[in-house]
Amino acid sequence: MRVRKNDQVLVIAGNYKGKKGKVLKVFPEKSQVIVEGVHFIKKHARPTQKNPQGGIVEKEAPIHVSNVMVICPKCNTPARMGSQQVFNEQKQRKSHVRVCKNCNEMLVTG
Repeated sequence: MRVRKNDQVLVIAGNYKGKKGKVLKVFPEKSQVIVEGVHFIKKHARPTQKNPQGGIVEKEAPIHVSNVMVICPKCNTPARMGSQQVFNEQKQRKSHVRVCKNCNEMLVTG
C-alpha cells in the first residue's frame, strides 16, 4: 500500500469525489484509510465521563485506498506512486522510497 499517514490525498471516486484531505489513519490489512473531512457517519454514543451528554456523534469512517490518490508535494498534482531502491549511507544498505510517477521525485515520509 503506497498511502501513508499524513499524506495529502484527493478522493477520486464515490460521493466525496474531488475532495482533498490529510490521511489520519491507515488500515493496511483492510486496504482502507481515514481521510480528514471525508465520509462522515453518525454514531450513537452513550453518556460517559468524557462525554456526559451522550447523543449522536459525527466522525470520519474509512474509505477504500483505491478511491484516493496521493498529491505529490513537489508538482502539487495527484499522481500514481512508484517504488525505487536507493542506497542509504547512514544505514549502509538499500532501502525503498516512494516516487512520484509524474515528476520522478522522491516522497519524503515525515
